[in-house]
Formats: sequence, structure tokens, C-alpha cells
Amino acid sequence: MTAKSKSAKSGELDIAFMNRALRLAERGRGSTSPNPIVGAVVVKRGRVVGEGWHRALGRDHAEVEALRRAGRAARGATLYVTLEPCTHWGRTPPCTDAILAAGVARCVVATRDPDPRVNGRGLRRLRAAGVSVEVGLLAREADVQLAGYRRAHLSGLPRVTWKVAATLDGRIADAQGRSRWITGAAARADGHRLRAEHDAILVGAGTARSDDPRLTARTGAHVRQPLRVIVDSKLRLGSGLRVFSRSLAAGTVVACTRAAARSRERVLAALGVRVWRLAAASGRVSPVALARRLVAEGCHDVLLEGGATLGAAWLRSRLVQRVVLYSAPLVLGGGRAWCDGPARPLAEAVRGRVVSATRVGGDTRTLVELED
Repeated sequence: MTAKSKSAKSGELDIAFMNRALRLAERGRGSTSPNPIVGAVVVKRGRVVGEGWHRALGRDHAEVEALRRAGRAARGATLYVTLEPCTHWGRTPPCTDAILAAGVARCVVATRDPDPRVNGRGLRRLRAAGVSVEVGLLAREADVQLAGYRRAHLSGLPRVTWKVAATLDGRIADAQGRSRWITGAAARADGHRLRAEHDAILVGAGTARSDDPRLTARTGAHVRQPLRVIVDSKLRLGSGLRVFSRSLAAGTVVACTRAAARSRERVLAALGVRVWRLAAASGRVSPVALARRLVAEGCHDVLLEGGATLGAAWLRSRLVQRVVLYSAPLVLGGGRAWCDGPARPLAEAVRGRVVSATRVGGDTRTLVELED
């Protein structure tokens, strides 16, 4: 085998091992925030000797888990990791210390960590200790995987996905306001999986009042539930909603303006619900103020579930990055549209790119990334 062919083979293996690390990282989605999801693979003489991923907040980071599984085989090995290893103390010790203690000879990193506590420090620490460090393999894939985490650290804003279930003619409810059920069971189950992947679920007071949703991810017994956030600018919702029940209140937040009645706040607080008083925009809770508060609470990926007025307000504020549209093969001919204006001329339409379009039961699921 020539030197050129050996190099090509080595590059193919590097890509394969990093792809494995990326797949492992996905197993932690929905469980690690405000930490990122990360995967790691330890390879020696072309064979995987250890692998791991960050399973949950407070648990070992991916590198530490992979190195522990590798044991003594990690000495002189290559570590593939999807994000730059940390070099600071948090809930766990620095990963760079574990890498050096294990005797890793080479570290292949997909992308740098935008967290200012890391951001190059981990790479410099490893290089200074004599580890061969390479950065940028499958960086684009890693950046997409970490989009919410990266956006939160680079802009102070979360990645927001607007989830919509609508008819073919774009209606989320009929003329009487009935919406159960537009989509079928398979699409609703997929929606629960989508909830489980996010740190917070956001709805407006109108949706909370009309649908009385629980806003939980019903995908299994051991799912970390996202924070439930209701925007009720004037605190007018009654306290009998299911999200205010004893079992759900502690994980529920109501966002209101600073002018909302203090008496209503005390009622909610007595139930165990947190109330966030935020700046107003046009008499309602400012979308930007709420977005920044969500990041401050460690919510990097936010799922906006409605309704049409709230979604349109966040869209106008340029806070929505993605739309997941579940479309049912139904035509109502009237009713509530899923985006509540104001109308734009065609030349000024919000544009996006279709990432995927799949069939879910009898419905379709389209993921669209919106242009900045």
C-alpha cells in the first residue's frame, strides 16, 4: 500500500470514528442542558477500545466515560470527540485532566467549544502537554448538532423551533376553535418525541386556555421533562389549568409583564408556579426578553407550540430558526390559520429551506430552516 493510499485509508477511518461519536452524542439529547450533548470514541490500532456520551447533567462527560471504558488501552490511543474537551471545574472535573492522565497520544476534535470558559483553552492545554490535536473533522455536522448550544453562547438567544399541526389549507382549528385532533396518533407521538428533545415548551395564554394542555413529553417513564412556559402578559389565566396542578406546577413558569397584578402572582406562587416579570413590547411580554431569560435558565433549545399570535410575534422578532409542520390531509375551507399576520407582500416573505419531508402515519412532517 502506498503512502498516499495509507493516508486516504486513515482519513476514511477518522471520518467513520467521528461519525460514530456524533451518533453517540445524540443519545444524550434532552438530558444534558445546559451542558452540550457530546460523544467520544477511543481507538487503538484501528479498533474501538472505549466509547461514551454525556448522558445527563451532573454525570460524567463523554470523554471521561469513554476513557474509563478503555482503561489501560487508552494509553497511546486516539480520542475522537465531537466538542472541545473542557478545562475547567464545573459539576465534574476538567476533561483535559482525564485525557492527560489516561495517556492519550492523539485527540481529534470536531469543533471548538464556544463557551468562554473553554473556547480554545482545552485545545491549548492538550497541545502544551504533548498531545497531537486536530480540529475540524466533521465540524459542520457537529455545529448543526450543537446548534442550540452554540446559538445560546454566541448570541445569548435560544434556538427556537415552531411546531405546527395544520390541515392542507393551513388551519390549526375549525371555525368553532376545535383542533382535536387534526393530525393522527403517529404524528402526535412524533410531537412528543420532539418535546423530549427540547429544554422548554412555550405556549401563549390563548392556547393554554382553549386546549388546557399538560405540555409534557409522553415518551417513556424516564424522560427529563422540558420546562413548561406560558406567556400570560396580564396574568389573567385561571388557576385550574392542568399545568398548574400539584404534579406539574413546579416545572411550570408563567411569563408576564411588570404591570401584571401582584395578587395573581401570589396565587400562582402558592401553587408552586414560578412567575417571570419581564419587559413589555406593545403591551405584551417582549419575545426577546423572554428568549434571553430562557437562556439564562439554561434553556438552549425551545419548542414553540402556539398559538398563531405568539408564533407570529416570535417570527417578527426574528427568533424562530426552524418550523416543524405536521400536515394532515384535511381541508376545512376556513378556521384559524397557523400564522397570525401581519400580511407581507410576496417579495418580503420569510423564506426557508426544506431540510426534510417525511410521512408520519397518515400525515406528513416537514422540517424547514428559516433564513436569517
